[in-house]
Amino acid sequence: MKKLLVGTILAGVVAIGAACSNNASHSSMQGHDMSNMNMKEENIAKDSSKQLPLATNTEVLSGKEINLTAKEALLQINDKVKLPVYTYNGSVPGAQIRIKQGDRVKINFKNELSEPTTIHWHGYPVPNSQDGVPGVTMNAIKPGETFTYEFTATVPGTYFYHSHQESAKQVDKGLYGTLIVEPKNEEKVDRDYTLVLDEWMSNPNEGNMHMSGMDHSNMGHGNSSDNQHMDMSNMGHDMSMYDIFTINGKSGSAVKPLKVKKGEKVRLRLVNAGYMPHKLHLHGHEFKIVATDGQPLKDPQPIKDELLNIAPGERYDIEFTANNPGEWLLECHGNMKGTDGMKVKIQYEGATNNTDKANAKEDLRIVDMTKYGKHELGQFTLDQKYDVEYTMDLGTAMGKDGMVYTINGKTYPETAPVNVKKGDLVKVTLVNSSPKDLHPMHLHGHFFQVLSKNGKPIAGSPLIKDTLNVKPGEEYVVAFKADNPGNWMFHCHDLHHAAAGMVTEVKYKDYKSDYTPNPNDTTNKPE
Repeated sequence: MKKLLVGTILAGVVAIGAACSNNASHSSMQGHDMSNMNMKEENIAKDSSKQLPLATNTEVLSGKEINLTAKEALLQINDKVKLPVYTYNGSVPGAQIRIKQGDRVKINFKNELSEPTTIHWHGYPVPNSQDGVPGVTMNAIKPGETFTYEFTATVPGTYFYHSHQESAKQVDKGLYGTLIVEPKNEEKVDRDYTLVLDEWMSNPNEGNMHMSGMDHSNMGHGNSSDNQHMDMSNMGHDMSMYDIFTINGKSGSAVKPLKVKKGEKVRLRLVNAGYMPHKLHLHGHEFKIVATDGQPLKDPQPIKDELLNIAPGERYDIEFTANNPGEWLLECHGNMKGTDGMKVKIQYEGATNNTDKANAKEDLRIVDMTKYGKHELGQFTLDQKYDVEYTMDLGTAMGKDGMVYTINGKTYPETAPVNVKKGDLVKVTLVNSSPKDLHPMHLHGHFFQVLSKNGKPIAGSPLIKDTLNVKPGEEYVVAFKADNPGNWMFHCHDLHHAAAGMVTEVKYKDYKSDYTPNPNDTTNKPE
């Protein structure tokens, strides 16, 4: 449920994701200077029904034991907009958890919300019991209850965490934060900034949607009284309700600049916690994409004035050398109303010239990740033998209660699982048959290697990911090893598509879970 403009209206609404495109305790998450999440007001803002505190700075938590609390607050997005939100530790994004590879970490989580919730460690290969999917790996944590997550940080990189209980509502309201696992032998940089991308609504009435039934029939698809005969080619989400785009919970001039000095090496960790892809342009500098979804790329080449398209659930780490003094922008390209708010200044210390100009409508080339970096063979190839092969046809259809999103014509929990046993090599073909909808597909508990796009083998660096954006008409082949026993979700990370059916599971035949869901418990809502 995406976040709303406050005034007197403080209720939530559902929003649907499409594309940010031409169509539509340190305080240092931001660089060991996380003041971009700045909100120092101590006063209390008044809700129509209760008192809520203003959201605070996003803190950075390190060490082997972390305390997180889910609670409500009001988030000041810019000088005009204040929204009611759900937070981890009082901020949006929630506290950054920053740990070392090899550490055994405990996260003590308390739920102070008025509804059940969980934490899912997005992209991280935790034990299945710690994956945080209600009704699949655990029961949702009820109001006032606590739960301790525990896992070993085996794989370095940039990840994030978020609720997996009614996530189309709770993540939209701000329940996400970042997880950074520092490698044992990390290549040092001078500045390390984390930038979390998101979108919000300022007019909930435009959504005109019913959350539980996911009735999207009023979303620009015509007013046919017989939805079953609706022209399928018109099916797609009207994203115009998303009119505020944010970086680290701030928009426009409220986004605090990133400070650099000439000669410094700068890393930007880019995380998309929203439901639209965002095309980012770094002005004035060459940069390298050093990792995607936390996984390093082989010999990334410098690129300049190309757009990096970041889909929901994806993460990209980029690095550049600060060799061009002045003030420069990192900005989202597109022509949606909220686009202008998703930009941040990169300011050189001591520089006085400010000649850079926004160019968000300029049509620049998008980096082709299937050809980026040095080509070499990865763990998997297209022509090797696989133990399990599964084709996932991703579709859009009209159900009896509105629009649904299907895998092989079925909605969860009727979708056929990917049945594996430990050690199996698994090949999955992802085909997007939806006329207009993007489907960023996310696999829990595993990384997969992308082998081909539209029949053409990957020509760049081996591409290892946990989230892959599949556009209408596209087909990808991916492969992974079944090396983490459990029952794992494989779903669209436009979480409204997941809530309306686009979910299946990877199920290990030989896995015996310590958790048995109660079929009569209506509390657990894993989508």
